[in-house]
Amino acid sequence: MAIFFLLAGLEIKHEVLHGNLSSVKKATFPVIAACGGVIVPAIIFFYFNYKTKFINGIGVPISTDIAFAVGIFMLLKNKLNPSLKVFLLSLAVVDDLISIIVIGIAYSSNLNLVGIIGAVVVLSILMFMNKVLKINKSYLYLMVGAALWYFVYISGVHSTISGVLLSLAIPSKAYKGDVSVLDKLLDKLGPLCNYFILPLFAFSNTAINLNVSLDYGQVDKMMLGIMVGLVLGKPVGIMLFTYIGTKLHLTEKPKDCRWISLLEVSMLAGIGFTMSIFVAEIAFEGSSQLIDVAKISILMAAVLSASLTYMTITLKPVLSKSGVLKYLHSGGNRIRQ
Repeated sequence: MAIFFLLAGLEIKHEVLHGNLSSVKKATFPVIAACGGVIVPAIIFFYFNYKTKFINGIGVPISTDIAFAVGIFMLLKNKLNPSLKVFLLSLAVVDDLISIIVIGIAYSSNLNLVGIIGAVVVLSILMFMNKVLKINKSYLYLMVGAALWYFVYISGVHSTISGVLLSLAIPSKAYKGDVSVLDKLLDKLGPLCNYFILPLFAFSNTAINLNVSLDYGQVDKMMLGIMVGLVLGKPVGIMLFTYIGTKLHLTEKPKDCRWISLLEVSMLAGIGFTMSIFVAEIAFEGSSQLIDVAKISILMAAVLSASLTYMTITLKPVLSKSGVLKYLHSGGNRIRQ
């Protein structure tokens, strides 16, 4: 998964430099939405599990699977506002950044000073290659990046963070050619991750042993924390934070976006799938039974989130006729007959 996190880091870097996070005006709406989509699910999980041994799984419901969420969006693209695909991508990118920070801080232990120093030295070499030598060969960065992965691995910090650190050192400018290393790697790693690494991870890590001798009454709070956090916490957090943000003039809702359309897309953020499973395997490492329970909860949440999105799309004409949508789009003001 270090390669996937390298791609995530490159996407974040590209969005910050050239995309929808390149200016404060562009960035505030998806950033505020992502913060809501992380904080509310975390609060929900904490509410259910703060007195249990499962509290370590608080990072599970905060994640969004970019590939699967966008995949469902594309399946329903004829029924969704097409401009919100960019919002969903930006939201998921910021969501990934927060998840990366959580993994790096919350799920790292027994830090090794030699590994940390080695990682800093290798990262400095990568920066020197970029800023001073202006090397434009992607394979050289990947070769040195392998050494970075090793030192991060032995440092005690989760090794996937090496992918994000490597992305920081990747040149965003084309020093000796028309295409930068950043763009080259985005083009090469995108298909590799979407069509091979993520499906392989999903295939190898979604196997669930349904015959485990486990009293589900003992893990119901964990299941509720994950499922409610993803299915309800994600859209509620996104909608609540963006609504408050617009009312306080901290951000501005895209002009071609209606609140109901935003709700439809925010429900897709509840599809945590591979990212949530990845965090669950780290959080509950050593307990295959708890990992299986977390996987069941994540898969059920993904199905429910996709189903609720479709139901909302289907019911939109009914809500429109009843005047509910007009009430919502008016900002909550009463409709005068």
